[in-house]
Amino acid sequence: MLKYDKTKYARIHSIESFGTVDGPGIRFVVFMQGCNLKCKYCHNRDTWDVNEGHIISLEELLDKIERYKSYILPSGGGVTVTGGEPLLQCKFLINLFKELKNRKIPTAIDTSGMFNITDDIKELLKFTDLVLLDIKHINDEKCKALVGWSNKNELKFAKYLSDNNIPVWIRQVIVPGFTDDENDLIELKNFINSLNNVKKVELMPYHELGKFKWENLGLNYELEGVPAATKDDIKRVKRILGI
Repeated sequence: MLKYDKTKYARIHSIESFGTVDGPGIRFVVFMQGCNLKCKYCHNRDTWDVNEGHIISLEELLDKIERYKSYILPSGGGVTVTGGEPLLQCKFLINLFKELKNRKIPTAIDTSGMFNITDDIKELLKFTDLVLLDIKHINDEKCKALVGWSNKNELKFAKYLSDNNIPVWIRQVIVPGFTDDENDLIELKNFINSLNNVKKVELMPYHELGKFKWENLGLNYELEGVPAATKDDIKRVKRILGI
């Protein structure tokens, strides 16, 4: 395995310079390489392997961001790091976000929050303007079945964000037959209402657009045959959640 300074270099999958769905305004979106989850509906299956992607330096990434600052900032946008799972490369992100704050560029992290809250994570969150928190499933056993992990850490993570007044957008993928049970949604609603920092709740309709990535990797797509979430499905969930 190639060794490098993980405070100054990171493995990334790709970059999008004109993102409009990963936070407010126009975003420069960095897709980090590597993920610790096993989400059955993942549409970025090629980001899981921590040894894939390509290595980029802090300086090179900042130079790329600077090229787009002139239209990102007037739109009310900024930089969003997503993945994969960004918090796997927390030490790099601390330095990146510190420099972005020095340059007055807003920062956001799209994460599952399925981590113990370490000193590194606390430090990173000091320089984070917005967290896009993916609540994988409010029911712990169903969460384990869907993504391979308990939801206990991500719910603790959400509480930490609330206790420290760090703005959050709650996200959940609506997968018919998996994340749309009415009782689960009521529990999710109650949990969201217990937080004091939620600026938005985003429902992300399940689709099969990432299926080909699984197939290209020679893997079985575990949600074969599960229908895409429809507009009516989303309306129903919004009604239950009261959003």
